[in-house]
Amino acid sequence: MKKTLDTRKWVENYGDYLFSLARYKLNDTEQARDLVQETFLSAIKAIDSFRGDCSEKTWLARILNNKIIDHYRAGKKEIPMSEYLDNTESSFSDHYFDFNTPGEYGHHKIAAFPAISPLESDVKIHQTELKKVLDGCIAKLPPSLSQVFLLKYISGENTDFICKKFNITSSNYWVILHRAKLLLRSCIAKIWSL
Repeated sequence: MKKTLDTRKWVENYGDYLFSLARYKLNDTEQARDLVQETFLSAIKAIDSFRGDCSEKTWLARILNNKIIDHYRAGKKEIPMSEYLDNTESSFSDHYFDFNTPGEYGHHKIAAFPAISPLESDVKIHQTELKKVLDGCIAKLPPSLSQVFLLKYISGENTDFICKKFNITSSNYWVILHRAKLLLRSCIAKIWSL
């Protein structure tokens, strides 16, 4: 039996959650508001497609995620992922990996290791500061990297879903995640050491 949805309570019950999710993924308050509104409109139009397999909140979040993906796909300034991967191949390799040491092909350079910061009695303060730094670094990632990273590690989407959404191979998917992690590590290390 299908679950009956109460659209009159969506804004009250899920508006803040959806907005914070969109704001986090877009790093743009106005665009986040627009996409949340579009999410509610799309959900109302597609209300008959709700099967009740998940909660209203999950269903609305999925619609919002699709809107965010569509938003990034429509962006004019974004270069294709394949072109981005081709253009960044040597810069990542040269900076982070040592290809010249005999018998040590492809190992991380010692100088590229992140600095270790001891956390002591002020762990909560460091965690809050780290979250702010991480959010800022994610916002600096190219959209093609940040969206794959956010879908994987924030939304918890599986590999097949992400590859299908971005029309990429699983090999490209893992390369994108690896590069996103390297950029984030570098960004966090630079900001955190200031």
